Amino acid sequence: MATTPVRLPKAGGRRARRREDVTTPRGSSVRLGANYDPEAFGRLSEAIARTFGTARFLVIQTVIVAAWITINSLAFFTFHWDPYPFILLNLVFSTQAAYAAPLILLAQNRQDGRDHENIERDRQVASRTQADTEFLARELVAVRLALAGMATADDLSASLNKLENSLEQLGERVGRLGPLSPGSPG
Repeated sequence: MATTPVRLPKAGGRRARRREDVTTPRGSSVRLGANYDPEAFGRLSEAIARTFGTARFLVIQTVIVAAWITINSLAFFTFHWDPYPFILLNLVFSTQAAYAAPLILLAQNRQDGRDHENIERDRQVASRTQADTEFLARELVAVRLALAGMATADDLSASLNKLENSLEQLGERVGRLGPLSPGSPG
């Protein structure tokens, strides 16, 4: 929808301009907020999701948690930064889960997008292959129909044998008639 400026009277004799199309925000020359590359962020989220899903990550996390609980539970350490019930450890787990879930979902959405593109590409290839197969089947039928009326090598051989026999019989008949005399009609 095109926007046409509407002139409104303004105090002091100057006129203000108003846009008729207010469904989209006006462009601003000042951009607030962080700019980031969505593709790079997506690759990072996929790398993190792949890391979270490995046995190595689970083993390292288990070792860290066991060390955390051991250090904060034993009495011979004088400094306990997170005594039982390990509230700080729970906060760390909550923070990790709060970041992990959206990153994993982002990675899954990107994978779904790639899967959708692959499925669409496979569907197009299958469609072209089916069309090519149908074309070749029609061509094969046309060749068979064209060859159905043609004589085969056996047919030609049999016809040549008949012709050869007929020529031999004709030659025998001519031989029985004898030589033609120069004065005879014929």
